[in-house]
Amino acid sequence: MPVFLTRGAAGLVFASLAAQAQPTSPQDWQACTAVADPAARLACFDGWSRGQTGASATTNAPPASDPAAPGPTAPAAAAAAEAPPEPPVRSAPGTRIGLRLTRLEGCRDPRYSSMSRFWELEPGADCGTFGLRGYRPISIDVVTSDSVNRRPTSDNPLNTATTEVDYRNTELRLQLSVRTKIAKGLLVHDEDETDSLWLGYTQQSYWQLFTPGLSRPFRNTDHEPEIMYVAPVQSALPGQWRLRYAGVGAAHQSNGQSLPLSRSWNRTYLMAGAENGALQLHGRIWRRAAEGGTDDNPAVSDWLGRAELQAIWSADADNLWSVTARHSLQRPGRGSIRVEWFRALADKGTGSSSGLQLHTQLFSGYGDSLLDYNRRRTTFSVGLSLVDW
Repeated sequence: MPVFLTRGAAGLVFASLAAQAQPTSPQDWQACTAVADPAARLACFDGWSRGQTGASATTNAPPASDPAAPGPTAPAAAAAAEAPPEPPVRSAPGTRIGLRLTRLEGCRDPRYSSMSRFWELEPGADCGTFGLRGYRPISIDVVTSDSVNRRPTSDNPLNTATTEVDYRNTELRLQLSVRTKIAKGLLVHDEDETDSLWLGYTQQSYWQLFTPGLSRPFRNTDHEPEIMYVAPVQSALPGQWRLRYAGVGAAHQSNGQSLPLSRSWNRTYLMAGAENGALQLHGRIWRRAAEGGTDDNPAVSDWLGRAELQAIWSADADNLWSVTARHSLQRPGRGSIRVEWFRALADKGTGSSSGLQLHTQLFSGYGDSLLDYNRRRTTFSVGLSLVDW
C-alpha cells in the first residue's frame, strides 16, 4: 500500500538521507555517487563542497603558536630584527653601454695600490695583454708662454732655420699617450708578483690655432715610441716607503720634419718607482744612443737632461698633484721643471668623478718640445685631460 508523506516529513527524510550519505572525509566524494535518490545525491555533493572549503581554510591558516615548540635564540632573533632589508637591484643613473678598451676589474681594483694598478705588478691587478691603457696624460690645453720659437736653431748649421715665422705666444697643445702590455711572466711569475713587457706611444703637438693669417699650422709634433720591461721589487705596505718596481727601456723621439727643422734622438734608460700610500716617486736615468748619420741636435742631453724625477701626490679622490724635474747632471746644470694639477670633474648623471679632469700646468726650462730643445721658455696651460682610463 502506498505511503504518502507531507512536504515537511519529506524534507526530514531527505535531510536524514543526506546526513547518512555525507562522506566522512572531504576527499571521499565517490560516496555521493552511491546515493540513488537524486535529491539526496545533490545534498551529499553540497555537503562535500562545504567540507572542502573548510579544509582549505584550515590548511591555509597560520599554525597556532606552541609554547613548547623550539624557537630562535635571542641573539639570532635580534640579528634578524636588526638586519636591514636588501636594497633593490637597479642600474645607476646615467649608465651607458659603450666600447671598453680594458676590463673594469683587475687594474681598476681599488684594493691594490696606485702603482700596482698602473704597472699591474700583481696578478690581482692584471688586466691582460694587448688592451689599451693610458700612459702620460691625454690632454688638450690652451697654452700661453713668455716666448715662442720663431726661428729654431741647432748646433748643426744644417738644422738652423734661416727665416722667422710670425707665430703667436698663445697656442693649443694636444697630447695623446697610450700603452699596451705585450707579454707578462717572462722572468717573474708567482702568486704574488709578475713582470711585464710594454709598448708605449706618445704624441705631442703645438697647434697655432689662433694664427689665422698663417692658416693655423701645426708648429711642431713630436712622436715618441717606447718599449719597457717592468719587474716588481717589493710589495706595498701601508705607512711605509717601498721600492715597488724597477725596469729598463728604450725610446725614439723625433718630430718628423725635414731640414732645417728636423729633430730626433734615441736613448736607453733605467727606471724605478717607490710608493707610500698617496705618495709616489718615479725616477729615470738615460744615455743617448750614438747617431748613425747626421746629428740633428748635437748635445741634446746637455739641454734636455740625463735624468728625471717625478713626484705624484693624490691629495684626495678628486685632486692629484705632479712635479717632474729634469737635469743634465753636468755643468752648466740645465733641465726643466713641470708642475701639474689634475682636478676630477663630476659626472652629472651619477654625481661621482668621471674620467675627465681639469688639467693645469706650469713649465719652465728646456725641451718643452723637441724643436725647442735648446730654447728656454716658461709656459702656463689650462685644459682637459684623461689620466686613468
